Amino acid sequence: MRRLPLLSVLFLLAITSRVIAAEKPNFILCMTDDQGWGDVGYYGHEELKTPVLDEMAAVGLRFDRFYAAHPVCSPTRGSVMTGRNPNRFACFSWGHTLRPEEITIAETLKRAGYATGHFGKWHLGSVRAEDPVSPGHSGFDQWVSSPNFYENSPLFSKNGHVIETEGESSEVTVEAALEFIRQQKESDTPFLAVIWFGNPHTPHEAVDELQDLYSDYGKAKQNYYGELTGIDQAMGLLRTQLREMELAENTLLWFTSDNGPQGRSPGSSGGLRDAKGSLWEGGIRVPTIIEWPARIPQPRITDVPANTSDIYPTLLEIAGVTIENQPPLDGLSLVSLLDGQMESRPKPMGFWRHPTGGMPVRSREILLAMQMEQAGDGPAGEPHPRTPVSRMEEEHSPDDLQGHAAWLDGDWKLHRIPDRKNGFRYELYNLVEDAAEKTDVSDQEPERLARMKQALAEWQASVIASLNGEDY
Repeated sequence: MRRLPLLSVLFLLAITSRVIAAEKPNFILCMTDDQGWGDVGYYGHEELKTPVLDEMAAVGLRFDRFYAAHPVCSPTRGSVMTGRNPNRFACFSWGHTLRPEEITIAETLKRAGYATGHFGKWHLGSVRAEDPVSPGHSGFDQWVSSPNFYENSPLFSKNGHVIETEGESSEVTVEAALEFIRQQKESDTPFLAVIWFGNPHTPHEAVDELQDLYSDYGKAKQNYYGELTGIDQAMGLLRTQLREMELAENTLLWFTSDNGPQGRSPGSSGGLRDAKGSLWEGGIRVPTIIEWPARIPQPRITDVPANTSDIYPTLLEIAGVTIENQPPLDGLSLVSLLDGQMESRPKPMGFWRHPTGGMPVRSREILLAMQMEQAGDGPAGEPHPRTPVSRMEEEHSPDDLQGHAAWLDGDWKLHRIPDRKNGFRYELYNLVEDAAEKTDVSDQEPERLARMKQALAEWQASVIASLNGEDY
């Protein structure tokens, strides 16, 4: 039998992959809760076991400079949903919500014929069906969601009705998503599945068999590492089932975290400065991998900076969706990066940690109250309070630039840091030479410093305009 030359075989495989990817791909967006950049085996963690993530990093597209758009949870999730910096819609901190006027990734993909589902942590509004910023009112056809983080055997709101589950937290979340995915497989419908894990957020409570994997360590590490390995195993279940359903080839599977590790946990920022809540690298640089065999047939590693606001425009371009009167985006499409054609980021990235505090959202208490109400044993609750922009009473001054901000342009990162004596001070770092941000080089780069200060000021002015409702 005549054999084709190797180059011909590779060419045919590439053509086949392109034909498959030309069909509408499925999208799965996975996000962990407080997993640090160093909390994976593939970056050399000497104690933590993450074999599935290590394999994904070895066969897919590994991002070594991927960022959460914000150093805490709700705002980063808002950036995924909208492609916008969360300060634009007043999602300043944990427990804050979307605005009802925001256009979400779920709403846009529905226009392209996608089925949409959310599974796990929501934290962008309540999970009552009538809430204006519930998953259902934010574009999701189906949802099995928690108001905030959760532990093992969690309660969930399934399309507004409280259900009980049993099992390890991350596995239960993936099983809920797989039920939705199987339905779309049967109906031959492309889908968006958003899977937002509740771990490894505190309190760390790994199941016994996962703790046992780390019996040589103290309880803190047994529980923290156990939760991360539980996520890893859940990702393994997801990938295995996608292959058994013959969906893996043309499914874009995007894995990332919402911010850096909590400072007082065994979490690792991989030697980067600081942790969750901070705009230093340890607070916003997060582990990120994309698997999509039809479009990314060979493993690659990229150091092109990207962030969670890029997810929205990337998926829209892939799906062929355009939005009239699209509010300003902070993210950009990474399609050319997926195809190996983007060597540098053409647009800088802005970060802004406004000092507005967070709002408590206690998942189990909320869901137990909803469960009692549904059983006729309690008073009716109220939807999450959220004022539409048309009725906003407060206007933010263009000079209201409180809090720490940063501007990342290629290899360079500028910090605008509150200073009690002088209002603000500026520090400049070369992240390629100094990823740990130890040496301020602002005095050595006066022209670059001036350019970046001006660009950051212009971006913050744009954010204030959005915040005041000028986008709608």
